[in-house]
Amino acid sequence: MPYRRRGMPAAELVGCVMGELYAVDLILFVLATFAAAFVTGLAGFAFAIVAAAVWLHFLPPAQCTALIAAFGLIVQGWSVWKLRQSINPARLAPFLIGGVIGVPIGGEILRWASPTSLRFAVGVVLVAFSLYSLIRPKLPSASGAGRVSDGMVGIINGALGGATGFAGIILTIWSTLRGWTPPEQRAVFQPVGVSVFLMTALFLGGTGTVSSDTMWLFLIGLPALAAGTWAGLKLFGRLDEVGFRRVVLGLLLVSGVSLLLHY
Repeated sequence: MPYRRRGMPAAELVGCVMGELYAVDLILFVLATFAAAFVTGLAGFAFAIVAAAVWLHFLPPAQCTALIAAFGLIVQGWSVWKLRQSINPARLAPFLIGGVIGVPIGGEILRWASPTSLRFAVGVVLVAFSLYSLIRPKLPSASGAGRVSDGMVGIINGALGGATGFAGIILTIWSTLRGWTPPEQRAVFQPVGVSVFLMTALFLGGTGTVSSDTMWLFLIGLPALAAGTWAGLKLFGRLDEVGFRRVVLGLLLVSGVSLLLHY
């Protein structure tokens, strides 16, 4: 744990061994899970980065990645089911194959890299993604890129997903550079993201990285996940989505900078 707080250990609240996780951390965990699900339900993006922006301040990176993968399967799985008629298997194939290669690489990085280094890396990703999304710089077009390039992007995306749980950031940017329409982009990065979540969960589970504490946190977070998703979907279309996204991205930027300052 990067920071220790005085107070009641979470074990006394849930009746299980939760290491150094205290009641205030558990409350923050539940609130962050709700907020991440709410943002995803309302704006359709960023469950992983919203959750990690808070969780990484008191949870180990390996635990964060496992939880992101598990919750991401639930949150994004439903979206993919609704998109099933728009999915082009031939377009997805290079990204899926790349993910099969990349996820174990990222998983091994997660297992062997120091938690401090991983927190720093996530801080860099949060800052870079937030600035990119806020500024929207004009990048060179990749409309002429082929399946080999898509596969290479799939490897990078899989490695990032396996190491951090961020299974869609690279693909979101790449889909834009490819010149695909927003519906086409969603029909790529959401199914591929779910596949990376699934492969990450299987890899971490198969290598013994998922602890009993992680399973307890998953169960504790499920009600908050359901409530946040429901609330976000209920408010969908009723709030200024552009303004809301900017507020979220600004908060992500602050959290990323905070992680960098604690390196």
